[in-house]
Amino acid sequence: MPRDAPALHGRAALLAEIDARLAAGGGVALYGPPGIGRTALLDTVADQAAARGELVLRLRPAYVERAIAYAGVADLVRQVPAEALAALAPASRNALAALRQGRPPRSGAPALARRLMLPALLAHCARSSPVLLVLDDAQWLDPHSAELIGFAMRRRPGPRIRMIAAERRPDHTSRRPDHTSRRVVRLCPAPAAEIPVPPLEPDDLTALLEARGLPCRTASRLHEASAGNPFLALSLGGAVTHGPAWRPAPLPEDARDLARDRLSCLSAEVRATLLTAALATEPTLTLLLRAGRDDADRELRLAAAAGVIETNGEALRFTPPLLAQVLVDETPAVERARTHAVLTDAALDPVTALWHRALRSARPDTVVARKLAETAERCAARGDDRNAAEFYLLAADRCPPGLIADRLDWLVAAARTAVTGGAPALAGRAAEAVIAADAPAGHRVRARVVLIDLAGQALADMGEMFAAALAEAGDDPALAAPVRLRLTWAAFLTGDLDGGFAEARRAEQAAILAGDPTTEAMALSILAQIQRMRGEPEWRATLDRARALPATPAPDWLHYGPQYMAARFALFDDRLDEARAELLTLLAVAEHDRVGEARVEVLRSLSEVATRAGRCKEALRYAHRAVDAAQQAGLSPGPTWYTAAVAELAGGTLAGAAGFARRGIRASEQEGDGLYLRRNLHALGQAELRSGDTRAAVATLRRLRDLESESGSTDPSIVRWHADLAAGLAALGEHAEAAETLARARKAAEMVGSTPALAGYLDRAAAIVESESGQSDTAVALSTAAAALFEQLRQPVEQAHALLVAGGAERRRRRYAAARVAIGAALAIFLAADARPWAEETERALARTEGTIAPEQGLTSTELRIAGMVRDGASNREIASRLYLSVKTVEATLTRVYRKLGVRSRTQLSSRLQALEGPPVSEITSPA
Repeated sequence: MPRDAPALHGRAALLAEIDARLAAGGGVALYGPPGIGRTALLDTVADQAAARGELVLRLRPAYVERAIAYAGVADLVRQVPAEALAALAPASRNALAALRQGRPPRSGAPALARRLMLPALLAHCARSSPVLLVLDDAQWLDPHSAELIGFAMRRRPGPRIRMIAAERRPDHTSRRPDHTSRRVVRLCPAPAAEIPVPPLEPDDLTALLEARGLPCRTASRLHEASAGNPFLALSLGGAVTHGPAWRPAPLPEDARDLARDRLSCLSAEVRATLLTAALATEPTLTLLLRAGRDDADRELRLAAAAGVIETNGEALRFTPPLLAQVLVDETPAVERARTHAVLTDAALDPVTALWHRALRSARPDTVVARKLAETAERCAARGDDRNAAEFYLLAADRCPPGLIADRLDWLVAAARTAVTGGAPALAGRAAEAVIAADAPAGHRVRARVVLIDLAGQALADMGEMFAAALAEAGDDPALAAPVRLRLTWAAFLTGDLDGGFAEARRAEQAAILAGDPTTEAMALSILAQIQRMRGEPEWRATLDRARALPATPAPDWLHYGPQYMAARFALFDDRLDEARAELLTLLAVAEHDRVGEARVEVLRSLSEVATRAGRCKEALRYAHRAVDAAQQAGLSPGPTWYTAAVAELAGGTLAGAAGFARRGIRASEQEGDGLYLRRNLHALGQAELRSGDTRAAVATLRRLRDLESESGSTDPSIVRWHADLAAGLAALGEHAEAAETLARARKAAEMVGSTPALAGYLDRAAAIVESESGQSDTAVALSTAAAALFEQLRQPVEQAHALLVAGGAERRRRRYAAARVAIGAALAIFLAADARPWAEETERALARTEGTIAPEQGLTSTELRIAGMVRDGASNREIASRLYLSVKTVEATLTRVYRKLGVRSRTQLSSRLQALEGPPVSEITSPA
C-alpha cells in the first residue's frame, strides 16, 4: 500500500485504491469540489510512476484554454520523446505540424491522420516503458483535444498505457455520475473507475495543519469550519493570528473566492432561498416555506447537488459553514433587513421573532434592548446559555447612551454565559468590550476572569491578565477569590505544586472573607489534589472539609468541585464502582452544559474508569465523545487526547494510541500544561513498549520520570509509569536501574498509603525484571500473585496482563503446558473485555508456546539478542553501539551466556546456536 506523501495526510487508502485500479490496466476518474486535494493526489501518483521509470505525460488545462482548439493535445505532444515523433507516419507528422501551427482542421484523410497520431505516439512510447497520462482539471480541456485523447485511449495497444484524470465536481457524497462527468470518464481507458475524493477526517486534517505549524488547539477545531476541505482549512489556518485562540480571524480572500465560486453556479432564486436559510437561527424547509420561499424544496435540492448544503430531514446546514457567512456578508444591508423582516413574521416562537426584529436595524432602541435582555435572562434561567449570551450581547449592541450601566451588566452576563455555552468568540468580544469601556472594577475583574477561562490549559501565558485582575480587585475578597482560584490552577498545570498550594490557601481565605462557599470548596478541592500529589496524608481531611460546605457549583464548574474530585480520587484508589456511580450522577447534571468543559471532564473520567474496569468498548465510546465535545467547544485538546490514547491502548489500536498521545504531547507543550504532558508521555511510552520499540519507550518514560521529579509529585498511584519503565529497562538489560525504579515506587507508595492495585502493578513489573534476570521461578510467583490481586479488584485487563507475564516466565523455565494455560486464560479474559490490541498480542504469545523450541537454557531476551548478534559476526563494540549499551555490559552479558550454554568462545557459541531448533535468536525481542 502506498504511504502518504509528505504533503498528504489521510490519503493512503485512496492512493492504494488508485494504484490497484491503474495496476489492473484501466483508467481512474477522480472528482471532488475545489480545494479537496485532487491535484495533490495526481501529483503523488505521477511522482510514484516517474520513480518507477514510467513515462508520465501531465496535462492541466486552464479555463481560458477551453476555447482554443487542440490546446491540450499540443501541450501533451510537447512532452513526448523526439524519437517517438520521428517514428510517426508522414500523414500523421503532417497532421501534427498543422495542429502545432494552429491551422484549421480539414475533413477526410487528414482528419483521420490526426486521430491516429496520438495512438501511434503512445504506442511507440509504451514499447520502451509504461505510459501514464495525468489529466487535471479535465472540465477545462478543449473539446477537440478531448476527442483525440478519448479516441487514443479506446485504441491503446494494451495495459502499458494508462490514464488518471480529475475534474471539479461538488458532489463528493455519491459515486453516481452525472452528465457533467460522463466526458471525463469517456476519456479514460476501460475499465474506468470513478472515485470521489472525500473530505479529510478530523484526525488527518489536524495532522496536516499541525505539520504546517498551526497550534494543536487551533488545528483541531478547523475541521468543522472547513468541512474537511484541506485547501480551505489551510487558508483559514493561515489567517489565525498570534492573539487569543478565541478571537476570530478575518476570513481570507482566497477562502472568500472559493465560497464565491461555489455560490456562483446557483441561480438568483436559489441564492435568495439560501440567504433566508443563512439568516435563520435554525433553518428548516418548513421555516423557508413560511418565509415565502414557495419553491424551497426544489431550490434546496439544487443547492445540495451543488455541494453547498447538506440536508437531514427538515434541517439543513451549509458545507462548509463559511458559505453562509460569505453569502450574508456580500448581500446588501437593505436586502438583509428585508429578509429579517420576513423571518420575523415567519418565526415559530416569540423569542425568534424578537431576534429577527432586533436584527432588522442596528439603531439603538431602548424597548428592543430591554426585551432582548429579558429574553436573555429567561434563556439563562433554563440553562440555554449560548442563546442567553447572544441575546445579552445583542441587547448591549442596541443599547442607547442612557442605559450605559445596563449595557455593562449585559456585556458581563454575555461574556459569562458565552463561556458556559461554548461560544468563545462571543465571550471574548463581550469581555473585551467591558475592559475597553469605563467600567467599574468589579465588571473589569469579571471580564478578565472570562478571558482567563478562555485560555484553557494555556494559563501560563496569562500573567499580565492575572496581574491586572488582582490590581483591579484590590482589597475586595469577593473579586480576588476567583482570580486566586485560577492562579492555583495555573500553577498546578505548570507543575508548580508549591506555588499552587500557596495560591489555593489565598483563594480559600478570600472566599471565606467574601462568604463564598462555592469558591472555598473549589479551592479546597484543588488543595486536596496538590496534597495528595505531594504525598501528604492531610488530603483526606481537606477533601472532607470541601464536601461539607454548602457549595452549589454551576453545571459548568462541576469538574472543579469536591464531588468530582472525590470521584477522581476513587478512580486513583481503584474504587471503580464508587467512582462510576458518582460520575454518572455528575454527568446527568453536566449534560445540561452540553458543550462545556465540565461535561468533557466527566466523560473523560468515565472513560478512564471503564478502561480500568475492563469495559473497553465503553471506554472508547466515552473517550471519543469527550474528544468531539472538546473540539466543538474549542477547549484545549491535550486532556481528551490523553484519554483517547488510554482507551485505544485498551480496546483500539496501538497506532491509534500513539497518534493521540503524540498529539497530546504537542498540545500540552504548546499550552504549558505540565500535568497532561506527563500523562500523554505515559500513554506514548506504553504504546511504544507494547509495539516493540523498547528503546524509544524507555526514553519517553525517563523523560516522564524527570518531569515528575521536577514537579514534586510523589504519589505513584496517580500516573502509574514506574512499572512500565521498569519493564522496559529490564528488556534492555538495565536490571539494576529497573530494580531501583521499583524500589523507589514501593517506598513512595508506603509513604502515601497507596492503593493495593499499585502493589499489583509493581509486582507484575518485578516479575518481568526477575524473568529477564533469569529468575523464572520468582517471576511466576510474583505475576501469579498479581493476577490473583487484580481478579479480586475486578480489573480484568490488568489480571490478564499479569497472566501473560506469568506465561512468558513459564515458557522460560521450559514448562510449555503451564505457559499455554496461563496465556490461554489471559486471551480469554482479553477477548471478553474487548481488549483488542491485548488479544492480538496474546494470540502471538500463545502461538510461540506451540513451537518446538523456546528460549534456550533460561536465556533472557537481552541475552538472546546479544548471542544472536555474536552468531551473525558482530563485535562487542558493534553490539554495544546497536543496542545502546556499554561494552562492559555486553561483555558481562556474554559471560552469563557462555556459562548457561556451557561454551567458552564465540565460535563455540555460534555452533551451539546453529544446532538449536526454533526461530533465529535475534527475532525474540519480548519477555512475553
